[in-house]
Amino acid sequence: MNFHLDHAASLPYFLEKTTFKGRVFMTHATKAIYKLFLSDYVKVSKVSVEDMLYDEQDILRFMDKIEVIDFHQTLEVNGIRFWCYTAGHVLGAAMFMVDIAGVRVLYTGDYSREEDRHLRAAEILQFSPDICIIESTYGVQLHQPRNVREKRFTDVIHSTISQGGCVLIPDEYWSNQPELHNIPIYYASPLAKRCMAVYQTYINSMNERICNQFANSNPFDFKHISTLKSIENFNDVGPSIVMASPNGLQSGLSRQLFETWCSDKKNACVIPGYVVEGTLAKTIINEPKEVTLMNGLTAPLNMQVHYISFSLMQILHRQVCS
Repeated sequence: MNFHLDHAASLPYFLEKTTFKGRVFMTHATKAIYKLFLSDYVKVSKVSVEDMLYDEQDILRFMDKIEVIDFHQTLEVNGIRFWCYTAGHVLGAAMFMVDIAGVRVLYTGDYSREEDRHLRAAEILQFSPDICIIESTYGVQLHQPRNVREKRFTDVIHSTISQGGCVLIPDEYWSNQPELHNIPIYYASPLAKRCMAVYQTYINSMNERICNQFANSNPFDFKHISTLKSIENFNDVGPSIVMASPNGLQSGLSRQLFETWCSDKKNACVIPGYVVEGTLAKTIINEPKEVTLMNGLTAPLNMQVHYISFSLMQILHRQVCS
């Protein structure tokens, strides 16, 4: 399991508002980032106070109840033994093996057997479980290789900037394109900034390349990127690149920028990961002719919309369970 809210957003309600009295275990990194995600969710939610499932105080009480587990550490609760393996995907993500009277059940959410730019791949287990319970969001889909998706991504970036539009861009690509170094790039996500501190704390969980780089320099110090705190601090003149949250475009700075840019065909919105039903990001993937703004009015959707997912959930099932 991992800290993403499509897996665990209801957990505070489950522990604080129901009669459930069981124990909850997470890896150290998952617990650290999960708290940040929950607090951000409460802040950006558009639901009225009366309709909120839980508030910040509920989160604080809930977090005190979460127990932590190390990878490969075996624990036992009421005669049931369990331990966890690295799942790849995101920092702290785990695949849990549960042993009940000798029957072994592998329970896992998202996992990836493909090493990415900073994390290790999911571990290959030493033995086959008797039962597998596995995330299936992308279970029947075939993803393009990472290098193909990255080229599509960077091609969109380059062409949009070249025609004077605004878009987002990854740091490594930026380093290798000196002709674009005069284009400002911004990081507009307080949540991501806080999470980055957690990633640096758990640097030993990264892949070998990142660990080796960290010995000489901080791989999470993005020298080409400036922090953008609010739209009032943004000088929207000429081409630029902004990485903004929330990813669903439902509110906040990402929504403000989208509404400012969506009617100009020079601009582009790149959606690089999974988005949930009911969000504006999910809607614009289908490229409607117009969108509804926060003030209730409509605007033409002329900007380019590209869905290039880097949210890989299941890769090489046979390897993991063989």
